[in-house]
Amino acid sequence: MKKCLLSLLSAGVMVASCSQPQQENPLLAEWNTPYGIPPFEQVQPEHYIPAFKAAMAAELAEIDAIVNNTEEPTFENTIEAYANTGELLSNVSAVFSSANGVKSSPELQAIAKELSPLQSAHYSSISLNEKLFQRIKAVYEKRNEMGLNPQQLRAVEEIYKGFERGGANLPAEKKEELKQISAEISALQLQFSQNALLETAAYTLVVENEADLAGLTADQIAEAAARAKKAGQEGKWFFGLDNPSVMPFLANAENRELRKQILTAYLNRCNNNNENDNKEVIKKLVELRLKRAQIMGAETAAAYILEDRMAKTPEAVYELLDQIWTPALKAAKAEAKDMQKIIAKEGSNIKLEAWDWRYYAQKAMKEKFNLSEEEMAPYFQIDNVREGVFHVANKLFGLTFKKLENVPLPHEEAEAFEVYDNDGTVTGIVFFDMFARPGQKRAGAWCGGFRGQSYKNGERVLPLVTICGNFTRPVGDKPALLTTDEVATYFHEFGHGLASLLKDVKYQGMGGYPRDFVELPSQLNEHWAFEPEVLKVYAKHYQTGEVIPQELVEKMEKAGKYGQGFATVEYLAASYLDMDFHVLNEIPADLDVEKFEAKVLGDRGILSQIPSRYRSTYFSHTFSGGYTAGYYSYIWAEVLDADAYDAFVETGDIFNQEVANKYRKEILEVAGEKDAMDLYINFRGKQPGIDPLLKNRGLK
Repeated sequence: MKKCLLSLLSAGVMVASCSQPQQENPLLAEWNTPYGIPPFEQVQPEHYIPAFKAAMAAELAEIDAIVNNTEEPTFENTIEAYANTGELLSNVSAVFSSANGVKSSPELQAIAKELSPLQSAHYSSISLNEKLFQRIKAVYEKRNEMGLNPQQLRAVEEIYKGFERGGANLPAEKKEELKQISAEISALQLQFSQNALLETAAYTLVVENEADLAGLTADQIAEAAARAKKAGQEGKWFFGLDNPSVMPFLANAENRELRKQILTAYLNRCNNNNENDNKEVIKKLVELRLKRAQIMGAETAAAYILEDRMAKTPEAVYELLDQIWTPALKAAKAEAKDMQKIIAKEGSNIKLEAWDWRYYAQKAMKEKFNLSEEEMAPYFQIDNVREGVFHVANKLFGLTFKKLENVPLPHEEAEAFEVYDNDGTVTGIVFFDMFARPGQKRAGAWCGGFRGQSYKNGERVLPLVTICGNFTRPVGDKPALLTTDEVATYFHEFGHGLASLLKDVKYQGMGGYPRDFVELPSQLNEHWAFEPEVLKVYAKHYQTGEVIPQELVEKMEKAGKYGQGFATVEYLAASYLDMDFHVLNEIPADLDVEKFEAKVLGDRGILSQIPSRYRSTYFSHTFSGGYTAGYYSYIWAEVLDADAYDAFVETGDIFNQEVANKYRKEILEVAGEKDAMDLYINFRGKQPGIDPLLKNRGLK
């Protein structure tokens, strides 16, 4: 449905028309800032609730104006008018969502809980507004007689479908039931995400004996010391469950017992039978999602959700996952054998366990390819990586970037850049906020926005895009040095950014990319990250400025596919878990989340040493709502991106301008204007096959 998704994508800066008390609220005043950037530094927690209430009232007034229009429904007075409602609410929502994601606090979390039922009721009152739907339906039924252009026709059909899938055709009593279910789901998803944030921040592995740091790099030790000092425990070393802390520890620490302790804590987040436990939350969520789907006439939650995705059916998703699972499991078993051999050589009488995998994977990489993350890291200084990201965007699309000074920033650690198109005009603004802040910043990396691209009075409204990560921060005078995984993540998120910055759609309401297509631009952009000719541009030693040596590039190329067994299996495990929860057509009264998870993975023969990338109780992708029955989307989109990159490779030029221009014109600029597969075929000339994916992952 359009709200919240489309409301977050609507554009423009509000024209102040508020009463004097509202003018004092910076969220409700006109934003007289460069490019209409939100005045972040002026916004205080007490501003949010009044701003949300005023913005909701403004949107309802806009809806009333459409509903009460006595003229016959037309594209302009109904579809376009509806698509352009909620601009003020979009602005307020985007600012709050960002604040709660990058500098969360108990106060902001309390506001989010207070807002949850208000927002749910607001969006339901619109999606289930009978009079509004009847006007939209009237246009939909006459759409082929109105002389609409293809974009207008698409907007009519997608908006109508959104209302229909939101329950607009249900009888009154079912609408009321759906409204209640939606409110409960919204509250539970929020509770899940807040529990995950709190639980991740609650645990610290405290090391007091310096000997227990054996194997860690000097940088990792310094970061742990800085964390301890910040907590008033100078002389000790602190390790947390955020990825920049826990993953290097698992990969390098020689102390096996400490590796076991921290991984066990990591895997049991929100599964400790305390106030942050998520097992009951999950049970309630899957029950309510199934109930909602059945009200809408679907057999399962997954069937309902997938209906308007590229996959269309759960069967199609499982077919893809199953094709990859067998070769991935075979590769993972081979990797495990390599590591067990290393253990035997060391004379250790131990069996490889989950807390050993990353540690011995590093050793296997060193033994097989004479390569380690420590050797590569000096060439991946964070600012240089960003320049590499910019270089690729310039070579493909002619984009250039200029840092913006003295503008409002969503966080004091963020930076802002003007993005200039190849004709010299500004195409958008992008913010970067890349460092971890455990307990304040939500986990992972993401691309969001404060304003989506649109047209207003015939002029293109510039998108305001934000890219966030959880990378290891600088320690002392040493800059932040990224792992190869973090480098890939930087390119990935900027691929999402390119989709937002280059979008050029005239009519709102077309829904954008479906979930299982949305990762195509991001994953495609990763392909350039470690190409030798790209590495030689940005991979420079942070101390000497030396370009990465050819010998190291060659070793990286040879080692590039090693470890894909583990990476693919842990990802697929999470994808199966997500799907299996949501293909249930009834929920057992005694559903045991842990036993369900163990059966899902055990029945498929997963190795005991490879946990699911996300265990159920902290699987925010699915239980916070964004990727419900949709975590498969990354591998689905990888079928597309692997095939799409071949379009460049086949020409002998990874920056081939003809292919880049076609990709921009047929996919990036026209999000939502056509069916996703039509977009892809218009670019590639054919449907994709799975072979390029298997080849890229070294599984064929």
